[in-house]
Amino acid sequence: QVETLKEKLLEQAQEISRLRSELGGTDAEKHRDLLAAENERLRQEMKACEGELRELRRQQQQAPCRDCPHLQENTGLQEQLSQLQREAEETRAKLVELDLEVQQKTNRLAEVELRLKDSLAERAEEEERLSRRLRDSQETIASLKSQPQQIKYIIKTVEVESAKAKQALCETQSRNQYLQEQVGMQKQVLKEMEQQLQSSQKTEAQLRAQIMMYEAELERAHGQMLEEMQAMEEEKNRAIEEAFSRAQVEMKAVHENLAGVRTNLLTLQPALRTLTHDYNSLKRQVRDFPLLLQETLRSARAEISQAIEEVHSTNRELLRKYRRELQLRKKCHNELVRLKGNIRVFGRVRPITKEDGEGPEAANAVTFDADDDAVLHLLHKGKQVSFELDKVFPPQASQEEVFQEVQALVTSCIDGYNVCIFAYGQTGAGKTYTMEGTAANPGINQRALQLLFSEVRGKAADWDYAITVSAAEIYNEALRDLLGKEPQEKLEIKLCPDGSGQLYVPGLTEFRVQSVEDINKVFEFGHVKRVTECTNLNEHSSRSHALLIVTVHGLDRSTGLRTTGKLNLVDLAGSERVGRSGAEGSRLREAQHINKSLSALGDVIYALRSRQGHVPFRNSKLTYLLQDSLSGDSKTLMMVQVSPAEKNTSETLCSLKFAERVRSVELGPVSRKAELGSWPSQEHLEVPKMLLGDSPGSAAPPGRGHASPSPGHLSSRSASIRRKLHTSG
Repeated sequence: QVETLKEKLLEQAQEISRLRSELGGTDAEKHRDLLAAENERLRQEMKACEGELRELRRQQQQAPCRDCPHLQENTGLQEQLSQLQREAEETRAKLVELDLEVQQKTNRLAEVELRLKDSLAERAEEEERLSRRLRDSQETIASLKSQPQQIKYIIKTVEVESAKAKQALCETQSRNQYLQEQVGMQKQVLKEMEQQLQSSQKTEAQLRAQIMMYEAELERAHGQMLEEMQAMEEEKNRAIEEAFSRAQVEMKAVHENLAGVRTNLLTLQPALRTLTHDYNSLKRQVRDFPLLLQETLRSARAEISQAIEEVHSTNRELLRKYRRELQLRKKCHNELVRLKGNIRVFGRVRPITKEDGEGPEAANAVTFDADDDAVLHLLHKGKQVSFELDKVFPPQASQEEVFQEVQALVTSCIDGYNVCIFAYGQTGAGKTYTMEGTAANPGINQRALQLLFSEVRGKAADWDYAITVSAAEIYNEALRDLLGKEPQEKLEIKLCPDGSGQLYVPGLTEFRVQSVEDINKVFEFGHVKRVTECTNLNEHSSRSHALLIVTVHGLDRSTGLRTTGKLNLVDLAGSERVGRSGAEGSRLREAQHINKSLSALGDVIYALRSRQGHVPFRNSKLTYLLQDSLSGDSKTLMMVQVSPAEKNTSETLCSLKFAERVRSVELGPVSRKAELGSWPSQEHLEVPKMLLGDSPGSAAPPGRGHASPSPGHLSSRSASIRRKLHTSG
């Protein structure tokens, strides 16, 4: 490329000789030639260094020194050499860049020369044109001078032409000034190129100094490497000689040791034969060991399996005895409860529902005992609290299983006993579901009446029964009739005027039911009128205490024995915290009345448990209406409903503690409501009209449908029964 530039510059030397003399172009060419020669010399030196390096590598490959301690230093020298080569490559790249810059500057210089040439040609043409015009003007002036009569006109014409000439001259001068400015600019460009060339020369000098330094380093490394190789060669020869002499000494010692070993072998042959015999016997034992081990393991497994089977059979027998004893204990406990008149307490845990939400608050906090169905455990604030009731129903228990446990109480109503079953618990715990259920899966209320009808049909040959149903609710401490024509009418609780001490509600509607269809109609009619609202805790929250009163009147046609049993089925409204339920306005007032009545129920239970002389039954309409069931003349069962969700553990704990307090209350033995009337004749075996009449409703108080028999009638009837039994005997 430099030679090509030289040729181009020589061709244009004649055209821009004046411009080169002004701008100093010859010095730039000299510097460029010097750089090219220096670059060529550096390339030749690099090639010579590479040849020497290849020669050194070839010598090293021909005579390698594997155990040389200076091999690492040799490797370092090679790395330095490779680094020098990389730096030389970088120097070459910089020289190429400098060549490209020189070529670019030469091209720019050629363009400037062409522009200057064009400018000079234009200037020459303009000067030629102006000179021609000047000659024409002079000739015109001379011709005009020869004509004096037109002197005035000619003078004016010359002035005009002189103005034009001056204008042309000014234009030429401005053009000349423009060209001079262009020339000045080109001079400035050439000065910049000279400065760049000088910087390139400085860089080249630095690179040359570095290359000379690298060459000196390379020569010094080469000399050191030759010296080290020579020293290594001498050390190798010396090490070989020392190793040879040491090997001779060791060989002599080995021969001596070998002679001693041969002597020892001759003496060790009998011991070797003994060891061989022992080894063979051990080998046979090892070969037979797996069979012996398998036989031993087989016998051990058989013994262990036999022992495990014996333990299992013993455990099964113990578990059977334990369950039998547990059943016997429950039976004895139930009999003791019956004799003492304790309130029986059943617990039922509802399942987790979608209303409980998700996350840790909806986790199950209630667990059950696998061996005892009367115990449940509650995890409250990280501590497990255990409660023992008479029976605990898990979430998977069905309505049928729950009713099987209470049907014995229901049937005792036919025999003339008063029975009360009430559901207690926080709102949304499932009390209404347990007592009322759904149409497809009814609860205790409907199943109890169905069972009563079934028992009545079974005793129809000897007994006549009449079943009446009443339904009421306590809403905001007001007793209302759910089956009456005016449910908003407030009713009062009064004592029976017959002196029995029992309570009744004047004006409470009673319906005679004779079939399941009648039951469904009564339930549907009463359920429509009951107050339920939606709260944050329950979509269908009961806002009142609902009471279903079932009265069973029985008459034994053969003996004239009359029985009167009453079954109270109570669905209490749920206790709730106002902050959680979000009750406002009328809902808040309802919640306050509900909590007040439940608090009064707790006071009554506390008084009964501590055997106080005064029991505050009249503090609430609820406790006053349940006085017959809680005063010792009734079989009472409380169904406590609890929620297993973690967020309801505080309410669940309170409900279970209240259930334990209720369970410890003793009401005394229960009496049967039965009395003998006069011996009926064949025409008087029909049940009285009041008992079995077809009237749809009656407001008569219980126990007032018939008068109490006189003592004479009782004695005569007893005597006639004894005579009849004696005759038949």
